[in-house]
Amino acid sequence: MALAAALYILTGLGVTVGFHRLFTHRAFKAKRALRVTLAVAGSMSVQGSVIAWVADHRRHHAYADREGDPHSPWRFGTSAAALARGFWHAHMGCLFARDRTNIKRFAPDLLGDRDIRVVDRLFPLLTITTLLLPALLGGVITLSWWGALTAFFWAGLVRMALLHHVTWSVNSICHMIGDRPFASRDKSANFWPLALLSFGESWHNSHHADPTGARHGVGRGQLDVSARLIWLFEKLRWASHVRWPKPERLARKQTDPDSSPA
Repeated sequence: MALAAALYILTGLGVTVGFHRLFTHRAFKAKRALRVTLAVAGSMSVQGSVIAWVADHRRHHAYADREGDPHSPWRFGTSAAALARGFWHAHMGCLFARDRTNIKRFAPDLLGDRDIRVVDRLFPLLTITTLLLPALLGGVITLSWWGALTAFFWAGLVRMALLHHVTWSVNSICHMIGDRPFASRDKSANFWPLALLSFGESWHNSHHADPTGARHGVGRGQLDVSARLIWLFEKLRWASHVRWPKPERLARKQTDPDSSPA
């Protein structure tokens, strides 16, 4: 369970800080070693190769909850049956669709980055690594095959599945229910129960109101572990040009007076 928690945090932050805030939205700049480390950590979540993930998410923002969005829960309409179908599509169903994102259009900058291209090509190897590494560590730590097997199950399969469902929940739940303190052209919402498990990604309405912001939890008491890690990287001078949310920009989009930026 300790291995599962450690790998959940490592790979989860690889997605939220690396894939999402750094590579997709360029909310900050990172030194080469940090860029590569985040790309590798995010790839070990097995949510797709880094370039494909970024292209899909940029497309999502370009067409959020409209025709062209690869995973909108509102795709089929607003009736109960349509929303049930839409929830499935946004949560998992889109994974089985043949609607592929044009990578050359949505991620040309990453295609031109040699380091990221290498990590992208290594995705199959990193997938094997993220499943076998827990088993290896479990076996070495306990000096038993049972330790290897249980580590493979909990720190490999269960950890990966839980992180997948948390990420998918941002695509599905956070576009259906929650608070909408900021005006946006889509139906993104802040859903606080997911804030800790998603490392701050579930402050989704705040994110869609200011996509390039490095912090999504902009209100008082809104936990955002990913933003805190970026803050630490900035203090260590591993990251620079961090785009912290500007209160005046958010104030212009604010619809709920109780959601003033902290």
